[in-house]
Amino acid sequence: MKNEGLDPQLVSAALMSASGIYATFSVAGNAGALNDTGVDKVVATYRRNLEHIQAQKKKEVQGGNA
Repeated sequence: MKNEGLDPQLVSAALMSASGIYATFSVAGNAGALNDTGVDKVVATYRRNLEHIQAQKKKEVQGGNA
């Protein structure tokens, strides 16, 4: 997408928005919203996922998955 001239930050924001909307829907349905503890749980899930991705990327950079 970057090579097509799209701003990577815009694409990232759009993907995060879509994911946040879906995370809310999956827990609260179309008519609901997350309470503070629900938001905290989603944030913790995103954090664990991002930490996992970063660990894998570091292995790749260091030649661990060549």
